[in-house]
Amino acid sequence: MDKIKVSENNPLFGRIADLLNEARRSIVKNVNQTIVITYFEVGKLIVEEEQQGKERAGYGKSVLKELSQRLTDEFGKGYSVYNLERMRNFYLVFKSRINESEKSASLMRKSESPFHLSWTHYLHLIKIENEEERNFYEIEAENNSWSVRELERQYDSSLFERLALSRNKEEVKELSRKGLIVTKPVDTIKEPYVLDFLGLEEKDKYTESDLETAIINKLEHFLTELGKGFLFVGRQQRITIEDEHFYVDLVFYNRLLQCFVLIDLKIGKLRHQDLGQMQMYVNYYDEFKKTNEENLTIGIVLCKQKNETLVKITLPKENQQIFASKYQTVLPSKEELKQIIENKE
Repeated sequence: MDKIKVSENNPLFGRIADLLNEARRSIVKNVNQTIVITYFEVGKLIVEEEQQGKERAGYGKSVLKELSQRLTDEFGKGYSVYNLERMRNFYLVFKSRINESEKSASLMRKSESPFHLSWTHYLHLIKIENEEERNFYEIEAENNSWSVRELERQYDSSLFERLALSRNKEEVKELSRKGLIVTKPVDTIKEPYVLDFLGLEEKDKYTESDLETAIINKLEHFLTELGKGFLFVGRQQRITIEDEHFYVDLVFYNRLLQCFVLIDLKIGKLRHQDLGQMQMYVNYYDEFKKTNEENLTIGIVLCKQKNETLVKITLPKENQQIFASKYQTVLPSKEELKQIIENKE
């Protein structure tokens, strides 16, 4: 009997490949969860032991040193005093995750784990002191399948603080409970947008065309900075009104909001004419581009300098379509952003 050749384009091959890839992901996920739960349990046992012997000077350190040596002899590397201290800290940071009945029982026997990221993810998360901020990054890392590198990138770019700037205290708490939920245009706006990945130094001279080209060359990074649900449509999209032509710098579509998102780039100070021009772009797209099933178009003017009073006076109070936001080509410090939030409150 002739051997049947299964080509890569064969539907059977595709279905089986998908099944095997999903199995691999499931195995990796289960292994990661087992490791995290085990280290959480180890941390819990260390804390309980320390609490029993807390009256003896230097008790905890000496216990960890002896424990480290014995575990290393029995199980190999990975159980240094430093690593045991991290397991201990992991338990202390996340012990509120489990209820009273679970505190005396092993999480290893539970079918549903309270932890869904890798141990390396949690090593980064336990360094975040603010609980609301820590919860936000944990939820976003899980929902968006962030790698550890992407988690570090989002944290280092102060994503939580930048989102918090455009929200009140209740909305910030909501971020920590549910992560970023995009249901209305303002949910997509950040202040500022951080474009450090473009490689444009803050003091270098560059044109709007240079900025646009740099964004296109780093489009994947820019989409990540924009946030959830953005798809790239095109650059320099022409609008013709009678015999006059206009060009929208960047056009995106947000599948969560089901609408076009227009972005105009300004390398200098925001002017009221810039907002008026964006209003015209948005009106045009609403009139001639969007379908009846789609929502109203959003327009964002990205500028180097923004005058809040100018924005408030120029745009109508009921405005939900036009936004102005600053961008920075170098990363602001978390301390600077936190100070801005405190002043805002």
